[in-house]
Formats: sequence, C-alpha cells, structure tokens
Amino acid sequence: MATENKKIAIQDTYGERFQHCWGCGPKNEAGLHLKSYPNEDGNKCICKFNPDNKYTGGVPNNIFGGMIAVIFDCHGTASAAWFAHNNKGLELTKDTVIGRFITARLEIDFKKPLPVNEEVTVTSIVEEIGERKVIVNMEMEAAGELRAKARIVAVGVKDNM
Repeated sequence: MATENKKIAIQDTYGERFQHCWGCGPKNEAGLHLKSYPNEDGNKCICKFNPDNKYTGGVPNNIFGGMIAVIFDCHGTASAAWFAHNNKGLELTKDTVIGRFITARLEIDFKKPLPVNEEVTVTSIVEEIGERKVIVNMEMEAAGELRAKARIVAVGVKDNM
C-alpha cells in the first residue's frame, strides 16, 4: 500500500465532477495542476510546486499571498480526503474515487516572503478526523526556510453537491 500511495496523486482520484479546480484539477487545462501525495507511512501529505514569477505580488520576486492561499487550500482539502480515506483503512489505488472535501475555514500565518522560482514544499498532518470534518495543519517551506503555516477545516461533500 505505502509504495503505491506515493505514486498516485490524491487529486487524480477525485470523482469526475470534482476534477476541474483551477489550483489542483487534473482536467483544468489552464490550471496549476497541484499534486499531493501521502508519504510512505500515510501520516503526512506532501505537495511540491515551483511557482514562476508571473505569480509575483506587491513585493518583487516574491509570490503574492493569494497564491499561497490557493496552494494551502488545494493541498489541505486533498490531505483531508486522504486522511479520512486512510482512517477508514482504505488504500489509494488507480481505481480509487476518493471522497471530496471542501474548505470551511482556512487560517494562514505568513512567516516570510515566498520567493519566485524556488521549489515550494507543503507538508500536512491531521489534527482531527470527525464524521464529516477533517482538520489539517500545514507548513510551507522554500529554500530551506519556513514561509507560512496554515490550518484548514475541511468538510466532506456528497457527489451530487
């Protein structure tokens, strides 16, 4: 299970209706195509992204805060889906259609500017898993430094939402 988990992006297991997000949807041609993967133990999720300078903000050569929020939002909801799925003892396979989660609340602490053209790594861990709600904590690093932290409250949705 662990080896296969690392090879499959959580976002690639979303149901057809939920694959069009600009940030992480595999079927949105104009999107970012962010990908999140469970680590080998399944207790963390990792997202790596290399934003270029077209996402610069008010401070030259740094990513604007809205892009940081997008990365946390997409990775956080994917992580919530994985943690809920894994909590049920289920594996992530190429045939998985994982439950979809959306953001109910996103809190971000911006620590340092996020430079353009540097690989960004976001790591998430689960804080709480409820019947429909999953709380996930995340850290964003680039160039070996912590850039931001976030906490997302994600809620599971039905496929006919």
